[in-house]
Amino acid sequence: MNVHEEFATIDTLLASDAETRGVDAFALALIKAERQMRKLFTYLVFQSGAFASADVAGLRNALAARKVYFRHFMSAWDELYQRPLKEIVGADHDRLRGVLKEAIEHRNKIFHGQLTTKYLSREELIAYVVQIRCWCGTLAAGAQQEVGYDGFGRNSFRKAVDAGLASRLLTKMTSIQDYESLLAKMEKWP
Repeated sequence: MNVHEEFATIDTLLASDAETRGVDAFALALIKAERQMRKLFTYLVFQSGAFASADVAGLRNALAARKVYFRHFMSAWDELYQRPLKEIVGADHDRLRGVLKEAIEHRNKIFHGQLTTKYLSREELIAYVVQIRCWCGTLAAGAQQEVGYDGFGRNSFRKAVDAGLASRLLTKMTSIQDYESLLAKMEKWP
């Protein structure tokens, strides 16, 4: 799976005549961006020598028990890895991160049946989809080059081909309890 395959469903929606294609594609694009970031986070965590396939259920359960969101996973990258996310995404990082923040605010209102402060047309929602896809593609390319995983592969709980990746991690974990402590810390981040 890669970014193009991941966005194929969105492409199908956008090519349809469905009246709600803009909002549907918008919501789905954000879900895919959020999942990509979560999977990159779990991939980095799993590089610890303390974790093996027998630990996957415990790692998943620990994450499922917490309320951590997209913004937490983005910040966690910098907590875990020596090269900041801003560098991985590149020159468009600040602009795209701003677009994502705005899109998430709109999505949260839409999901809760509330009105946004800005009436978004189908074209504006589709413009967000284009920018979200740009974020995902740029992040995927940078992450693939840097850590050997783009965040779209089906199994993020796997070891890197590059055995040196674990030595580039800033946060060392020796147990699931260390992971749970990191997640508890993340929950408190703004």
